[in-house]
Amino acid sequence: MTDPTALPDLPLPEQRQAAIGHDGARGAILAQLAEGRLPGAIMFHGPEGIGKATLAFELAVAILTATGDEDAHRVSEQVAAFSHPNLSVLRRRPKDARSYYSVIRVEDVRELREALHHTRGRAGHRIAILDSIDDCNPNAANALLKTLEEPPADTTFFLISHRPGQLLPTIRSRCHNLALRPLPDDLVASVVTTSLPDLDRTALERAIQLAGGRPRRAFETLALAENSPVGALVLWLRRPDAAPVAAHLQLADALGSDPQGADMSFAREILNDWLATEMREAAMEPGARRRLASATELWEKAGALLAEADSVNLDMKQTLVVLFDAIRKHCALIANPAEPE
Repeated sequence: MTDPTALPDLPLPEQRQAAIGHDGARGAILAQLAEGRLPGAIMFHGPEGIGKATLAFELAVAILTATGDEDAHRVSEQVAAFSHPNLSVLRRRPKDARSYYSVIRVEDVRELREALHHTRGRAGHRIAILDSIDDCNPNAANALLKTLEEPPADTTFFLISHRPGQLLPTIRSRCHNLALRPLPDDLVASVVTTSLPDLDRTALERAIQLAGGRPRRAFETLALAENSPVGALVLWLRRPDAAPVAAHLQLADALGSDPQGADMSFAREILNDWLATEMREAAMEPGARRRLASATELWEKAGALLAEADSVNLDMKQTLVVLFDAIRKHCALIANPAEPE
């Protein structure tokens, strides 16, 4: 089972099987395993690239070992090779030799459901990992819901979600939900240096600065040129209202020059994260009605601008100019409110 999101030359989650951090979630599931009360479905949700799938495979090895009749080393080898008969993994399937389907399809979920209702291939619990459930189209999500409502005996589903708010509420309600958070910088560094022990210190520090607690993003950063405008975007977002207008015009010009390039793709992730954080903080701040209203308007405007640019191939430079100007105005508003809230 290939991974459509795999990064070149880096081990996959099923090969790592040892997530760094996330001790609370790990401890909770291992305690339930020891007490013999594993949930039928567990959802790990949180930002993409923080180790959710790696943790799921790590726990799959622990569960298959504890409930089966083989030692951990043998089980780990089989999980890495997808040869353990009690393990099923569902990802977006290859469409041809060079591409993948854009979604997990209903027929993929039905195949999984049929496989889980067959006689198990070996003693012990069965594990099904969906990486990620966000990729399910509506028909696939409904088919999965039926399976979660009537799950096979002694089977645990691990559902990986980067955007749980977009899932069917009935799916979330069938799961034991565990939120995983971005990692502190020292743990991001540990993940990166485990795979790249000879990495230059300067490159490591730059990767950590841009990672935002996501090891995957740190690896992606290493593929960017040293003079990438992404670093300038991160610095600008710290105080957009304090920077001169020329700064965001230069950013828009540098990022928008290649709308399909790695820099722009990375920049969109960073912008989405910044907007989501601003929404969350505004919602949690007592009495911050004006900030929340402005953040909500900004979120909607950003989504509409980028979607329109994608759908009708608008000039990305101009789209970014409008978006950056809206961000500056929002930050100026909350820094200098015209009237008390």
